[in-house]
Amino acid sequence: MPFIVLIMSAFIACKTTDSDVNKVSLESKKSPKDKEIAVKVKSLMSKMTLDEKIAEMTQDAPANERLGIPLMKYSEGLHGLWEDDLVTIYPQAIACGSTWEPELVKKMASQTALEARSLNITHCYSPNLDVITGDPRYGRVEESYGEDPFLVSRMGVAFIQGMQGMGAERFDKNHVLTTAKHFIGYPENRRGINGGFSDMSERRLREIFLPPFEAAVKEAKVGCIMPGHQDFNGVPCHMNTWLLKDVLRGELGFDGFLVSDNNDVGRLQTMHFIPETRQEAAILGLKAGVDMDLVIQKPLHLYAYHSTVLKDTLQKNPDLVKYIDKATSRILTAKYNLGLFDAKPKPVKENTVISQKAHQEYALEMAKKAIILLKNDNNTLPLDINKIKSLAVIGPNAHENKPKKGTFTLLGGYSGVPPYYVSVLDGLKKKLDGKVNINYAKGCNLLNDSKKDFPAAIAAANKSDAVVLVLGGSRRTGGEGADRSELDLVGAQNELVKAIKETGKPVIVVLINGRPLTINYIAENIPSILETWYLGMHSGDAISDALFGDVNPGGKLTVSFPRSVGQLPSTYLERPDFIGSGKGKYKYNDKSPLFPFGYGLSYTTFKYSTPKLAKQIIGANETTTVTVEVTNTGSRTGDEVVQMYVRDDYASVGRYLKLLKGFKRITLKAGETKKVTFNLGFNELNVLNQQMKKVVEPGTFTISVGTSSLTKDLKTVSLRVK
Repeated sequence: MPFIVLIMSAFIACKTTDSDVNKVSLESKKSPKDKEIAVKVKSLMSKMTLDEKIAEMTQDAPANERLGIPLMKYSEGLHGLWEDDLVTIYPQAIACGSTWEPELVKKMASQTALEARSLNITHCYSPNLDVITGDPRYGRVEESYGEDPFLVSRMGVAFIQGMQGMGAERFDKNHVLTTAKHFIGYPENRRGINGGFSDMSERRLREIFLPPFEAAVKEAKVGCIMPGHQDFNGVPCHMNTWLLKDVLRGELGFDGFLVSDNNDVGRLQTMHFIPETRQEAAILGLKAGVDMDLVIQKPLHLYAYHSTVLKDTLQKNPDLVKYIDKATSRILTAKYNLGLFDAKPKPVKENTVISQKAHQEYALEMAKKAIILLKNDNNTLPLDINKIKSLAVIGPNAHENKPKKGTFTLLGGYSGVPPYYVSVLDGLKKKLDGKVNINYAKGCNLLNDSKKDFPAAIAAANKSDAVVLVLGGSRRTGGEGADRSELDLVGAQNELVKAIKETGKPVIVVLINGRPLTINYIAENIPSILETWYLGMHSGDAISDALFGDVNPGGKLTVSFPRSVGQLPSTYLERPDFIGSGKGKYKYNDKSPLFPFGYGLSYTTFKYSTPKLAKQIIGANETTTVTVEVTNTGSRTGDEVVQMYVRDDYASVGRYLKLLKGFKRITLKAGETKKVTFNLGFNELNVLNQQMKKVVEPGTFTISVGTSSLTKDLKTVSLRVK
């Protein structure tokens, strides 16, 4: 197909306009600093050759000695930097989400920025703002904050504000540039496959996937965004001018630069098979507004933005040079904003540990707050150190030694190797300090079905008063490129659970994993279950504290646990079905999730009052508040995550049964009562009407407040908008 036809087809499919919709308004909002940088960039651009401009358009572009253009060094920074032996590794993103406490994420990101600057890293490819839409076969569930757009938005904004800084601190010497990814709809595919195509309505795009990016741009002023690998409604994201120009830059007002995902400009040719040559692929990416070409490990044959690929084409068609100028200008602007022209790189001694003790202690604090108690029949937990003499610690995830090479498998993806790692076995040994005898047995491996180690595990259980069974997954069974067709525990783990249960000893299952699992047998037969996800370098310390009650688990699920793969997608974000008539249900199986969004127990109990509105009737442009009293009715201090959901009862379009619109984590002493208040206004009450405009429609709204997304866990009040 001729190249010009390709360009026109993409143009028509994407409803493209080459004009910058908000150009005038953006210009008027520029600060004196922005204007000063714009002058510097224009002056520098006038001195650059075409080769030098193109050279700027790759990640880690080397310093331009002739013109004094500095290097902008990058790394991953999702839960600590992706560096070996030097940095702090915090809980994985899914665990961060489970804290339901954005300020924790903000502080983590700010600490990561400090460590990045110490290593002369000024650009991090984080956070992941993908909303997980109910299919945990997809391996990258662990990189997201969860299945709800509001929750992902709050966590994402906190991360960006912490890493980039805000106001006068933005991009200063203690902060770095962030990249929000993957724009957009990346997890939305039909088979749970990484990079699978995304077909969806514009309504679903705007209701579910756009809100985190809108918040990132408008609230957190994110400086860089990365498109997704996949095609979106038939047009690859890296050439989708409607998404990247009309929506992202036009509607949202994004004014930073776009970096490709790995090799994805070139993949317009080699994966999507749209252009026939790399030159054509590069032009498609440039015209869509992709400014920087990410080619990890830099093999020359994968580059799209390179003089050997582009120069002849640009010289034959000088009109295309304007796209090079725009991209290079945006990248240079970022370098000026980061102060790279004004500061020399710090000398970094090889193998110097950057991680600070305060950061390591904070990683432990976050880990403690991420742990979720899924089940606790008969108050099996917490264990009493004075009542047991021996404890069996069993399971493939109970211990991991620091590898000589590579990375830990129990930290989650996009993780470096920390200076040390505390396993569950390590943590329990340290905590019990010889007061309780520990009988350790691995039991089985994750990656095979062998039962040869079962006898040693059964023997360890038989000579112990209780059993801590540490199961789940690892980086070998989940993460990017590790999608699965089923969600049962891998290997012989289920058989190991059954064998240990038959000993008759009290059993606690600790899950270390990166995705929801179909743990039906465990849920039915094991009295206590802790979901811990990947908790970072202090995993074992946090888990040990939770097992013995020095930590009262207060985390809540941000992704639903299905009962089977046949239930997928499994999410609380459902529209009405024929529930009353029996339709909309499975013939022989329960439709409800095994564990729902927002769910998590505690070693204490909480009671909610009936919510009260400050005003029961408001105008469409007015606001009110809803307040609930929460009382700790148990005997120990505990954390509760108070959740508010909103439903427009009758509207001009279909809606979800409920949408999370507020949450707050609180700590209550035994017997203590606290009031929690949420705002109700345009942001909480709007609906996307048939014209795709956010409006507050008159009518009644059901406001639900409680301890999870389950109807039985919520108390409601009715608000009327006139």
